[in-house]
Amino acid sequence: MNRINKKLQEAKKLLSIYFTAGYPNLNDTVSILQRLEKSGVDMVEIGLPFSDPLADGPTIQASSTEALKHGMTTKTLFNQLKDIRKTVSIPLLIMGYFNPILQYGVDAFCQECQNIGIDGLIIPDLPVNVYNEHYRKTFEKYGLVNVFLITPQTSEERIRFIDSVSNGFIYMVSSASTTGAKTGFGQEQTAYFKRIANMNLNHPQIVGFGISNQETFCQATQNAKGAIIGSAFIRFLDNNNIDDIKTFINSIRNA
Repeated sequence: MNRINKKLQEAKKLLSIYFTAGYPNLNDTVSILQRLEKSGVDMVEIGLPFSDPLADGPTIQASSTEALKHGMTTKTLFNQLKDIRKTVSIPLLIMGYFNPILQYGVDAFCQECQNIGIDGLIIPDLPVNVYNEHYRKTFEKYGLVNVFLITPQTSEERIRFIDSVSNGFIYMVSSASTTGAKTGFGQEQTAYFKRIANMNLNHPQIVGFGISNQETFCQATQNAKGAIIGSAFIRFLDNNNIDDIKTFINSIRNA
């Protein structure tokens, strides 16, 4: 069984962290992953930087720009991660845009993910119908969970179609805006979380966009399996040493 699906079966709310590979420094990727696992994070999304990250807010966009300046590429990331399963056992996903994957070659990219021990992919600009028609067999051949995003504006018909072709969890975007931390969720977002929960989908939902502290983590996970923190973690890295990551994670879990 894929590590993601094993993790989803655990009887607790899951905390996932996103960070941009190659940021703050080119060779920080492995150290950050190791410290996140030691700090009790349940799974990690490794951002593959791209020059035109349409779904990302200013914090993640800036980290991607810096990582590209540092020299981060798909091949560099794969090289950094080639021995990652010797020291890190939690589920790992690569989150990025489809263009670099196409340039690398979809089959070759997925095969390399399997070789390294990557468990899943999140590709915001890969439409679910295109995936289902052209790439699903390739992803499944290499044992990869592919995660799709839904928003408050996604129709019930489309949500149920996404649920039917999913093989892990559904990434429930908290709002229709780009990524970025928020101070709290309003009634409209809370109603959206409840509405999706009441659909009784086959696959669990993990909330992303706008999770920044214990309050928003708890709000997001009242009606979902877990939550993802990205921008707030990157801002923490901007102002703190990698060795202090446990402090950030404790502020979410134990504040």
